[in-house]
Amino acid sequence: MDSSSTTVGMKEEEERPHVLVVDDSLIDRKIMEKLFTNSACKVTTAESGQKALELLGQGEDEHTHMNKGPKINLVVTDYCMPGMTGYDLLRKVKESSDIKEIPVIVVSSENVPTRIEKCLEEGAQEFILKPLKQSDVKKLRCHMQFRRSIKGRLCIGA
Repeated sequence: MDSSSTTVGMKEEEERPHVLVVDDSLIDRKIMEKLFTNSACKVTTAESGQKALELLGQGEDEHTHMNKGPKINLVVTDYCMPGMTGYDLLRKVKESSDIKEIPVIVVSSENVPTRIEKCLEEGAQEFILKPLKQSDVKKLRCHMQFRRSIKGRLCIGA
């Protein structure tokens, strides 16, 4: 009996979209984590672009490459972070054959049109100004849904 209830619980957990939130600000990470959790998402947080790459199985450590990490359905990253910026993280994700299909959303408190254009041209699904609101998160769910309908393929714009 225990194994069937565990299997059901695991199935429900797998069906929840998994969001990776990347922000150097603890407060902003907590806010975004709460917003996505309220929208029935599983959330993993990272305080830097480098940590995010490790969680995505793309870290510098050769062992990380073998361990692909958790299945992530969406990456939401702050643009301004020390070390690796959100733009740098976006480029690394889109350059990797393993993870380039994962949608990336860039968020920023600064409304800089050239920055927004640059991110969208590089492959960001959206560029959203902070503070992120529950209505923004609901809108972003559409980027997470299609992974379930066609296994292993992402149908952006379908």
